[in-house]
Amino acid sequence: MSALAVRARRAVGCAVLLPLLALVAGAGGTAPPPLPSEMGGERIYERLASPPSKHWVWVNDFVFPHLADGQALLVDGDTGRFLGMLSTGTSFLRVVLPRDGKVIYSPETYFSRGTRGTRTDVVTIYDGATLDVLGEIVIPPKRSSNLPVMGNSMLTDDERFLLIYNFNPGQSITVVDTASRKFVREIETPGCALVFPTGPRSFFSLCANGGLLAITLDDTGAAVRQERVPPFFDALGDPLAEKPVRVGNTWYFVSFDGQVHTVTAGPGGLTTAARWWLTTPAERARGWRSGGSQQLAVHAAQNRLYAIMHQGNRDSHKDPGTDIWVYDLGSGKRVQQFKTERLSSSIQVTSDAQPLLFSIFMGSNVLDVYDPASGRLLRSVNEIGTTPMLLVTP
Repeated sequence: MSALAVRARRAVGCAVLLPLLALVAGAGGTAPPPLPSEMGGERIYERLASPPSKHWVWVNDFVFPHLADGQALLVDGDTGRFLGMLSTGTSFLRVVLPRDGKVIYSPETYFSRGTRGTRTDVVTIYDGATLDVLGEIVIPPKRSSNLPVMGNSMLTDDERFLLIYNFNPGQSITVVDTASRKFVREIETPGCALVFPTGPRSFFSLCANGGLLAITLDDTGAAVRQERVPPFFDALGDPLAEKPVRVGNTWYFVSFDGQVHTVTAGPGGLTTAARWWLTTPAERARGWRSGGSQQLAVHAAQNRLYAIMHQGNRDSHKDPGTDIWVYDLGSGKRVQQFKTERLSSSIQVTSDAQPLLFSIFMGSNVLDVYDPASGRLLRSVNEIGTTPMLLVTP
C-alpha cells in the first residue's frame, strides 16, 4: 500500500478509539479532547510513478523475530521518503522487478493456520503503480528457506521465465511462465544451487564440488541442454560466497579469502578467467576480507565493483563492515575506499549516470544513502523494517 494509504488506516484507527475514550469518561474518567482526524477517515490512494525512478530501492525484510510477516519496503533515495510496502508472508526471497516496472513478482509461502497447517507456495503479482495484488501463481511447496540471497529467484534475460530455487532437501528449479502466468515445470539440479541467468533462456547453478551446471531452456521452459562445467574453485579450501554481481555476460564471485572469480557466458558456453585479489598480501595478513549478506554491488557503465570490507577470519564471511572498497573491473585495482556511517551488511548501487549507493545493516533499521563517487553520506532513513537484508533497485 502507499504511504498515504497507511496514514488513512491510522485515521480509521483513531475513529475507532474515540468512542472507547468516551466510555471511559462516562465511567468517571476524564477523556482528553478529541484529536483531529488526519483525513476525516477517507481512504486516499497515491499512484507511484511509472516507470519507477532509478533512485528508488526496495528493502526486503524477512522479519526474523516473526517470519510469517515478511515485508518489502519502498524508499525514495533522493528524498528519504517512504513510498509504500508489500506484505510478503513467509518470504526468504525478495521482490523481482521486471524492467518496465509494470508489475512486481514476489515468491511467498503461506500456511493454512498461520504458522502451521497446509503449506502453499505462490508467486504473488503486484501492480507496480498501486501495489495492489493482481494475481497469484501457485508453485510447488519446495522453495528454499535459506537466508535471502539474490540468486534464490531470477528472471531469464528475456523476462519470459521466473526461476526459483528449491531445496527440500532435493535441489531443483521451479520454472514459471510470466506470459501465461502459470507454473510450467520443475528442473532437477542435483548438487547445484541457486539461479544465475546468462541469456534470454539460459542460466547456471553453483555446484558443491566447485563446478557449475549450465542449463538452456526452450520456449516452453523445458531444459533442452544441460552441461556440467568442471570445478573452477576450491570448495573446501577457499569457498565462494553465493552472492555475486553481474556486468554484461560476466558474473563476479568473491571467495571467503577475498579472491575474485569470474564466470562468463559466450557462444561456446561458460568460461572462467584468471583470479584476482581484493586485498594485498599485507592486508590479508591483517585479516581484511569481504563479508555481509549482500556484500558486493556494481555499476556496470562505470565498470566499478563495490565491496563491504572488515577484518576477521575466514568464518567471518557473513560479518558486516564499516569500510567500502571500490575496484576498477578492467584492471582489478582498487581505486577508492571510504568509511560508512554505521555497520553495513548489504549494499546496492543504482544503475543511472548519477548513481546512489544504499547501505543497511541487518541488525539495525537505518538505511543510509551515499554518493558513491565521494563516499559522502547524503541522508539516513530511520525505522526501515526489522531485519532488512536485500536491497533491490529498478
